[in-house]
Amino acid sequence: MNIANWLYQTALSWPNRPALYEGETLRQSYQELLQTTCDRAAWLAREHGIGAGDRVAIFAKNAPEYIEAMHACWWLGAAVVPVNCKLHPREAEWIVGNSAATLVLTETGRVFADKPDIRETALAAPVPTGAKIAPPALAGDHDLAWLFYTSGTTGTPKGVMLSHDNLRHMTLCYALDVDAARAEDHMLYAAPMSHGAGLYMFAQIRAGGAHLVPASHGFDSDEIIALAQSRGNLVFFAAPTMVKRLIAASKARGFDGTGIRTIIYGGGPMYANDIDEALACYGPRFVQIYGQGETPMTISVLPRDLVADQTHPRWRARRASVGIAQGAVTLAVLGADGTPLPPGVTGEICVQGPTVMAGYWNNPEASVQTLKGGWLHTGDLGHLDEDGFLYLTDRSKDVIISGGTNIYPREVEEALLRHPAVFEIAVIGEPEPDWGEQVVAYVVLEPGHDVSLPELDSWCRQQIAAFKRPKRYEFVEELPKNSYGKILKTDLRTRKANAPV
Repeated sequence: MNIANWLYQTALSWPNRPALYEGETLRQSYQELLQTTCDRAAWLAREHGIGAGDRVAIFAKNAPEYIEAMHACWWLGAAVVPVNCKLHPREAEWIVGNSAATLVLTETGRVFADKPDIRETALAAPVPTGAKIAPPALAGDHDLAWLFYTSGTTGTPKGVMLSHDNLRHMTLCYALDVDAARAEDHMLYAAPMSHGAGLYMFAQIRAGGAHLVPASHGFDSDEIIALAQSRGNLVFFAAPTMVKRLIAASKARGFDGTGIRTIIYGGGPMYANDIDEALACYGPRFVQIYGQGETPMTISVLPRDLVADQTHPRWRARRASVGIAQGAVTLAVLGADGTPLPPGVTGEICVQGPTVMAGYWNNPEASVQTLKGGWLHTGDLGHLDEDGFLYLTDRSKDVIISGGTNIYPREVEEALLRHPAVFEIAVIGEPEPDWGEQVVAYVVLEPGHDVSLPELDSWCRQQIAAFKRPKRYEFVEELPKNSYGKILKTDLRTRKANAPV
């Protein structure tokens, strides 16, 4: 079943319900969203030749047209390639090429103007109106719908192939375990629609509820507070760092969360003091999820009553967990030999179920490695307790999570190593109160060379997205290594932790 059928049926059933707001302004009813989706689908097919099996990349910030554009692609049987808007155009270009995208939708339509081999148009480009209303193209359950690029432990992007069936089961998990979608709710898109926040739109569409893109097209605490007070019934996904900033702004304004129904948090560590403070300010409005691109948003869940609970003898430990397995998946912690480990023993978190990806795009070796033994091997370490609650022990392979976004040290290291003055480099994450972690680079210079911090930072900005660049540089004589010459990043973290304050 084509996932776009849900929009088609909702628009026919409740055509006059509000569908899409931009800030305080109602942009479209469901009938109007259906018409503009069919208009854009007809235009994509006629002007750009988009059809079944093609891939269309979207490299743009959140916008009201995002939902329309994605559905227009699915209407034609094409797949969407959502690209993180924070990426450097060079990084986005690699994804476009690897996915063999027929077309890229960007904010201006001019991001790749100097790349004649890339076909590009603006996300909000005007299109002819009045197309015939028709149902979406037929699609098989296992046809590609969402090609999401996530970096592996080496920093090399990999395209996660998610089918219409994957997305449907993800949405059923949302409705069953996370939050009951309601027609009177407003799904707020303050986190990037290219990631999990965008995937949560399906439940809202099926329920006939409204979608709300902030006027800022991003996350702004004061704006969210104002929308909660004016529109009410807000439901949204937020990284823990966003929650922390929102609570700080709310406390400063004396706002108690009225008008916010549910905040779903995930994508990084939520520290115990932060969720305690959030509950004290807002009350039981929080749900925690744990997932990754390969099984989107659907590994475990800590429902709102368990987040807020203080009656169970082990409520404090449970609040520090990432919850229990979501309803459509089997969750296990496996040892190095692939056998399940008993409660309390740390191993690799592995998942089975209909939400798990088909594999990586044009990368059979990585697919076999990640899906070996019939399990999705997440690469994350953790343990289960006797009641089936999952606890994350560590993120594998030194991944840095800043503001809910994964940053891969090797990618930063390779960019810096291209500078002629840099001899060796080691990039680690260190705790940072606002963003969870920040990127720190330990730099060994080539003998006889010198480089200033502004010059090195400017170089990094030219190579990779600004959010990935180090926030702090440390120049050192040498890096700690073991007897095999491997850099010991653990020693660097220990050095920082033990530094005098």
